[in-house]
Amino acid sequence: MLPTYYDTFFIDGVWARPKGTDVIHVVSPATEEIIGSVPSGTSADMDSAVLAARRAFDEGPWPRMSLNERTEILLKIAAYLEEKGPDLARLISSEMGSPLKRLAAAAPMPALLIKKTLDMAKVFPFVESRQGMVGDALIVREPVGVVGGITPWNGPLHLLMMKFAPALVAGCTFVSKPSPEAPLDAYVLAAACEAAGLPRGVFNLVPGGRELGEHLVTHPGVDKISFTGSTTAGRRIAELCGRDMRRFTLELGGKSAAVALSDADPKKVASHAVARGLAFNSGQACAALTRVIVPRARQQEFVDAMVAEIDKLVTGDPSDPQVDVGPMVAERQRDRVESYIAAGLSEGARLVRGGGRPDGLERGWFVEPTLFSDATNDMKIAREEIFGPVGVIIPYDGGDEEAIALANDTPYGLAGAVFTEDASRGIAAARRIRAGTMGCNTFFIDPLLPFGGFKSSGVGRENGPEGIAIFTEIKTLQGVALQELE
Repeated sequence: MLPTYYDTFFIDGVWARPKGTDVIHVVSPATEEIIGSVPSGTSADMDSAVLAARRAFDEGPWPRMSLNERTEILLKIAAYLEEKGPDLARLISSEMGSPLKRLAAAAPMPALLIKKTLDMAKVFPFVESRQGMVGDALIVREPVGVVGGITPWNGPLHLLMMKFAPALVAGCTFVSKPSPEAPLDAYVLAAACEAAGLPRGVFNLVPGGRELGEHLVTHPGVDKISFTGSTTAGRRIAELCGRDMRRFTLELGGKSAAVALSDADPKKVASHAVARGLAFNSGQACAALTRVIVPRARQQEFVDAMVAEIDKLVTGDPSDPQVDVGPMVAERQRDRVESYIAAGLSEGARLVRGGGRPDGLERGWFVEPTLFSDATNDMKIAREEIFGPVGVIIPYDGGDEEAIALANDTPYGLAGAVFTEDASRGIAAARRIRAGTMGCNTFFIDPLLPFGGFKSSGVGRENGPEGIAIFTEIKTLQGVALQELE
């Protein structure tokens, strides 16, 4: 079993005592019991972490190592995480409530993200030869510098690795500020860095709340902020970074649509819209397919198919390998989800499944998988991100044009999917929906492909070669040929 109680941070390659006395208690959302704790960082603790990362970047070996040298150390980190994979899955499930059924299948992913990023780095154009108007030039992609990584609770280690792996591969140094709801898994990454012999200051860890995150965002020693979280917080980070021209990448909220064209198969739509919608991480996923847009004349077919899929779901203790839907991460999150269900009822949507708390689960912050039909796109449940196991069926009367217009009638643009038996028709519709990741008769987030959003769903892309590029700055070297650099 992995530790769950810590009294130190990881700063400058050592386990450092906190400068304050506040403690973050980690509470199981399934039992409402304290299962761990970490110290809560102060601004002074964060200053120490940034200073260590700054020194490691400006003076240390990491940015000046060859890719092969960095690869050797990063593969050791991957091996450590791979060994701890099953225990990590159980740890994450206990701290934030995601079903172990889902996490166990994803247990290899943290290590795999490092390995796949290293594979992409081998062919990434860190140095590119070009011919300018007056002679030879090199386009060099250099590490952006000190990265502040701020990550949420809903996919804590996975989302941290989407930043950590490409940032370190690119030669950056890193300061991690994980969510106070789920900080424990980040300590396992810190232990992996220590065991692998990562140079001092390259990775630093200081958990804390919103104020600590804002201190990191505004710190003059930080070159780039990489944030995953709410759109509200992302807007604030963009404002703060803009003042100092600090680089930033934002992966934010979503209200993604599963669009059923007139010939779509209801069973196919339902299988994706439930598994990758209201049941996706218990609905606590930014890319979840939470709006299901269907032809009005066939709405009942889609309702019946969705209900059949929902009725297969098992809600309960996330450590049970048979459970599909776990609790909300905190009591406040359950209250939020329940307020949206009440809003859906008051606005006139038809409740066809769920809407309450599951029977027999007196402890824990559970909500029944819930489905509304006969919704309109101007309803609160159709426009705002609920972040819980709630799906909304929105009927349309016209053809593809109306379906596409409804899909685009949202402030978000993170993801979505189009379902049809006509492939060319589906591709044409998907191309017109303004979202960063679109599926045609399928939907998933592929770690080898760029992920990010249009509009209020964020700025920039993670994963794929684009995920490495965001941690680099482009420098033009004039009058230099490639052979001279080598």
